[in-house]
Amino acid sequence: MTSGSTNNSHSNAKLNLKLGLFNAENLFLIFDQEVPPHYQKLNEAQWQKLSNAIYENKALAKCTTIAQIIKENDPDIMMLCEVGGVESLNNFNKLFLGNQYYVALLEGNSDRNIDVGFLIKKDVQFFFDIASNKHRPLNFLYPHENLSKKTGYPIKGQSQFFSRDCVELRLFTKAKELPFMILLLTHLKSRLDPERIDPGGTERRSAELRTTVDIYKELQTQFPKTPIILAGDMNGYAGKPNTDPEFLPLYNETDLEDVLEIANISIDKRSSFYQIKNGGRAEGKQIDYCFISKNLFDKLVKTDARIYRYKDEFGFPFDTPKSMDEKAKLASDHYPLFFSLENIEF
Repeated sequence: MTSGSTNNSHSNAKLNLKLGLFNAENLFLIFDQEVPPHYQKLNEAQWQKLSNAIYENKALAKCTTIAQIIKENDPDIMMLCEVGGVESLNNFNKLFLGNQYYVALLEGNSDRNIDVGFLIKKDVQFFFDIASNKHRPLNFLYPHENLSKKTGYPIKGQSQFFSRDCVELRLFTKAKELPFMILLLTHLKSRLDPERIDPGGTERRSAELRTTVDIYKELQTQFPKTPIILAGDMNGYAGKPNTDPEFLPLYNETDLEDVLEIANISIDKRSSFYQIKNGGRAEGKQIDYCFISKNLFDKLVKTDARIYRYKDEFGFPFDTPKSMDEKAKLASDHYPLFFSLENIEF
């Protein structure tokens, strides 16, 4: 799948890029009937009646807010997690962004039908190609699966692959075999453990992270001069200091660094997710990351790297949510991350 502008660049041209990452929390937009022209004026009940899908559509007001955030920050590439398939992303682009973006999304392995995908601005000076790693084995089995293997019992295949995917987006001007940048986007195993076989999802998430690192290192070997970005909802603390153990391969085996770390953003301003504790206390933690390879460090515009804070009608940032009700009113349970790169050769 390739798209892009027809404006090819010279080999020594320079490019500035604005990028965003956002777990949009169940961005489903699937309709069983034609959306009326006045859809923005519908109440929520009327909006929901436009669909009979098993997954509830994202609330109209929340879709509007997400679109406003994207328009305000104006990224060339928006990386999204928890999108309800390519139909949902196409509908979001059409209804809320004026079709100003190309949509790039491949269905992954999620049992919740939430995928990772990209919005790429239509006026960019490059082409793109997207590829999936959803069938790549993690070389991982739970202890009970190892026992099943030894005793000849069948093994549930899903645990051998990514929970969602690790998607590759290659950016190029003439040939996709010669990308000037590669973006890896993933959404690692959550902390949920309904089967009570992997407390906190740590073992599975660790296996997914190790496989993601393997993919990164293979791409580095194949394209030694090509900058690479690894981004996504990591579902754990992959930052510094006190990195969760499952993420240590990022620092022990690669040259990747978090853009917020490079930009010297204080830890208290990096939280992308808040957990509501007893007594109305909110515990913030960064679990959404954009890591960049060493050959991009000097391209990062440090003053542009930030976690975006939701704003009220007057443009002032909301206070940190102190209850589940306050949190539920936000456009997503995650906060988006934005950053810029400059003088990229393409």
